Amino acid sequence: MATKAAKVSKTGDKRKSSAVEDKTAKKSPAKKEGPESTRKLWKNKDASDDSSDDDEFSEEEDDDVAPPSKKVKQASDEADEAKPAKQFEKEKGETSRESHIKQKQIAKERKAARPLADELQRTKKLWEKLRRKSHVSKEERQGLVDELFEIITGRVKDFVLKHDSVRAVQTALKYAKKEQRKTITKELQGTYAQLAESRYAKFLIGKMLVQNDPEIRDMIIPEFYGKVRRMINHPEASWILDDIYRGVATKEQKAILLREWYGPEFSLFRTDNKDDTTADLSKILEQNPEKRGPIIKYLMSMIDQLVQKKMNGFTMLHDAMLQCFLNVSPGTEAHTELLQKVKDDETGDLLKNIAFTKSGSRLACLLLAHGTAKDRRQYLKLYKETYEAMCGDQYGHAVILTAYDVIDDTVGTAKSIFPEILGKNEEKQNIIFCANDVNARTTVLYPFEGMSRALFPLSHNATLDILKEVHEIRKTTSKKDPEVRRKELVTALSQPLLEAITTSARDLVSTSFGCQFVADVLIGAEGDKSQALEAVAETAAGDPAAAAKSDELYTGEYPHPSQTAWAERMFKTLIQGGRFDKATKSIKLVEPPLDFANILYPIIKDHIVAWATSRSSFVIVALLESDGFSQKEKIKKVLKKHKAELQKAATEPVAQPEAEKEAEEEKQKEAAGKRKKGAFKKNSRPAGNAGARLLLEKI
Repeated sequence: MATKAAKVSKTGDKRKSSAVEDKTAKKSPAKKEGPESTRKLWKNKDASDDSSDDDEFSEEEDDDVAPPSKKVKQASDEADEAKPAKQFEKEKGETSRESHIKQKQIAKERKAARPLADELQRTKKLWEKLRRKSHVSKEERQGLVDELFEIITGRVKDFVLKHDSVRAVQTALKYAKKEQRKTITKELQGTYAQLAESRYAKFLIGKMLVQNDPEIRDMIIPEFYGKVRRMINHPEASWILDDIYRGVATKEQKAILLREWYGPEFSLFRTDNKDDTTADLSKILEQNPEKRGPIIKYLMSMIDQLVQKKMNGFTMLHDAMLQCFLNVSPGTEAHTELLQKVKDDETGDLLKNIAFTKSGSRLACLLLAHGTAKDRRQYLKLYKETYEAMCGDQYGHAVILTAYDVIDDTVGTAKSIFPEILGKNEEKQNIIFCANDVNARTTVLYPFEGMSRALFPLSHNATLDILKEVHEIRKTTSKKDPEVRRKELVTALSQPLLEAITTSARDLVSTSFGCQFVADVLIGAEGDKSQALEAVAETAAGDPAAAAKSDELYTGEYPHPSQTAWAERMFKTLIQGGRFDKATKSIKLVEPPLDFANILYPIIKDHIVAWATSRSSFVIVALLESDGFSQKEKIKKVLKKHKAELQKAATEPVAQPEAEKEAEEEKQKEAAGKRKKGAFKKNSRPAGNAGARLLLEKI
């Protein structure tokens, strides 16, 4: 202790140091053991406790002074002179409340002394009014915004890096006019990379770009060029950079940003020729084959940095990983290293994230297609509890379809995937969602329909391209015959789907996609279909004419099947007992036969005429054309009695619902716009019910 006291007093001698130690040691209280003594030693000088212990110890700390547990109240006079003056001293007899009031006053004075203190205070008050949207009229809001712009214009840089004032600038941008937004954007030029790294100002960039103004976009994004490596690894800037890359940047800007993943030269040197700006690594390597090694090495290091930090959700990362995978040969060190990065992620976070982006889903599909049986099992395991989200995703559903196509162990596929996407509850609500969602329905009906255009509209061309690519790869990586694999998946799916139709037939028949789902499953499924067929037939119960005017049987949410075109097609397909085969130009019948005509007839026999004269008249035509139907003569007898009604329906225009009328008018307008003026021809088809005309011929 004497040695430490000597260090504090430079002019004193050992005798003086010892004396000071002895003197102060007597005044110091006895050392207490336990947490209470530690609390007092570290107690803040401004604490509310009025105990005299507050004055016993000094808060000032020096590297050469003894630790707090051994500090004393006073040191030598020389040491006291060396210490900086305290900003606030608690006076004798002063209560903690009075002390706190003084402290607050000092803090307030200190704030007021800062630059732009008054302006900051005004912007906060304006922001408090503006943020309460429902309490401010449009005229008042515009006045507040104009006042706010008067304050911040010319000084925006001073406001945007402060957490409280930047919110006012964001609000100003939210309600600003186009020219006002451009004014702020121009004023902040040259600082956007810095703002992106700010914890609060990064949101300001998002507010600027949310309006999707091309001029503002082209002022901001070029400032990120050459800084991608630093920004993508920054905890704040990485998110705003990736958001801009994914949702705002043009194709050319995306290419420039992604090229910086290929090496420092792409950050330092950029071509002015737009045609040469490509992020396709294969084209770059084709032009510069000697750079393959350095580029792949640099790209792998960039990928590794983000994967190690668990920053796996970036679209830029997924694009870079896909480019890397497509340009490394199987068996090479880089290929093995990339696969290992995915496998080493025990939580599956990387694999789950890549399934939900365009490039990432393609990469996941290629990993499944190129993987071994062991790899595929591991991937399925990592995707556990994610399949339900994937099946309805724009990109994720392609990964599930690839698993159907390449994994030979269909039992494992069924156990891993089907329980999640179909649901485990008795109400089968998951299946109703899957039947009606444009993405999820592919994961349920793909084994039945294959790559049919009825299942994959034009919006799903990218999915079809991936599946075609996978089909080429599986020729060398999968052993099982594709048709055998498909039938095994159908067998595994059949029972839960048939149960869903039995319990939820009414919900399914009420929608277009639902009717397609019912028809595909009942035609292609394996097992006993009788209960499902009966449930579908029961949806046709009731008088079609009365049901159209009342809600006794169906609410507005559930129109009578006879009133919808999709239900008519479904009933017609089921009565025919199969799909139309374009190759043979005939109906390809199901084995064993569905015999749906004999199931449906007892339910609709009391309303045959209403069906025959409604928009679903082709259902009755299908009954008369069905080979297995035994009640044809009864139907003909009924129709002959009501021949006059059939003739009326066959000649009078068919009444269309308002929605269909509007759709038809829109189609005609589009067709008329494409043709030359005056060249549009009216529909030459005869007016009236075409099905009723056919029925008149048959009776």
